[in-house]
Amino acid sequence: MRGRMVDVVLALVGLAVGVLMFATGQYQARFGVWWLVPPLVVCCGAVLLRRTAPVASVLVGTAAVTADVIVGPSLATPLVYTQVLYDACVHGRQSLARALLACSVAGSVITAVVALVVFRDVRALGLAVLLALVTVVPVLTGTHVRHHREQAFVARQLVRLTELDRTNAVAAERARMARELHDVIANHLSAVAIHATAALSTDLGPDRTREALRVIRENSVSGLAEMRQLVGFLRDPAGGSAAEDVTAGLADLEDLAGRARRSGLAVAVSVRGEPAALPTSVDLAAYRIVQESLTNALKHGSGGPVSVSVAYLPSTVDITVASPSAAPAGKPDGRPAADADAAGAGAGVIGMRERAELLGGSLSAGPHAGGWLVSARLPRTVNA
Repeated sequence: MRGRMVDVVLALVGLAVGVLMFATGQYQARFGVWWLVPPLVVCCGAVLLRRTAPVASVLVGTAAVTADVIVGPSLATPLVYTQVLYDACVHGRQSLARALLACSVAGSVITAVVALVVFRDVRALGLAVLLALVTVVPVLTGTHVRHHREQAFVARQLVRLTELDRTNAVAAERARMARELHDVIANHLSAVAIHATAALSTDLGPDRTREALRVIRENSVSGLAEMRQLVGFLRDPAGGSAAEDVTAGLADLEDLAGRARRSGLAVAVSVRGEPAALPTSVDLAAYRIVQESLTNALKHGSGGPVSVSVAYLPSTVDITVASPSAAPAGKPDGRPAADADAAGAGAGVIGMRERAELLGGSLSAGPHAGGWLVSARLPRTVNA
């Protein structure tokens, strides 16, 4: 609506100025000065079409200027026509702007040649110059303004895309940090909670109490150490030692199983194929998947043996963790139930699946043969 009002105002101002010039006797028309008014009115009407129908606006304006030249000419109608040409280049298609530029330049050149041939006087070039001022100049100006507007639009889009990329990067980094924090401390805190509950709920005797406290201390110290390493790495990613400490892998699988055994979980580890160096991201993801699976078995399992199998295949690393009744609290697929007691229940399975999918792999977790089975397949190579 605001743009339409601007069009109406421009048309009315052009008409009012032109009529005022005619009324004050600024021009002498061949058939009377008021014969100049109809072409002016038509040309001002073309201004109203500048946004909605640029081609029609140019055609109507050209017809009005031609009629003005026949009965006049005047200055008012050609001036309004310059606005029509300018707006056609700004609001119309690029093909229209190119066509107008070609026609205006060709018209000015042809007018100059014809004027020299007919009048044989250099002063006749003034007619061609006048035509160029009325046609070429507004077309060039409109094309230039259009170009700058398009550049400004592209710049705004780039800024918007950059902001979206930054937002997505921040969200991805927050998700990664959440996975790391969960995986680093969940295993240790679960063991601490289980043994502390056992020590408080029953009289274990001196030896069993000391054993429970030993496990609690070991997991607390290990959890704090890993947390310090992770925080140090987040503060200074360039620190090589911190990065190496945080980045565990399948080479540490026996140590992980040993900690689980000391926490009271029977773990059997089997490796098929020839172990090989893996990309850091794949190695860490495999380790965290096994770690989280053992944590779930410790928290939700029935105390039966847990089997961990790692198979090195030509293009993938397959990880399988089978435990008796070790389903995380929540829905069968690992998503938290509405009435889950534990805060964050099911977050571990979600984190494991995210790790695998981010690397181009896959992970499934669910009931299997009276127990709980986590099966992951990770690629041995990751595209940069």
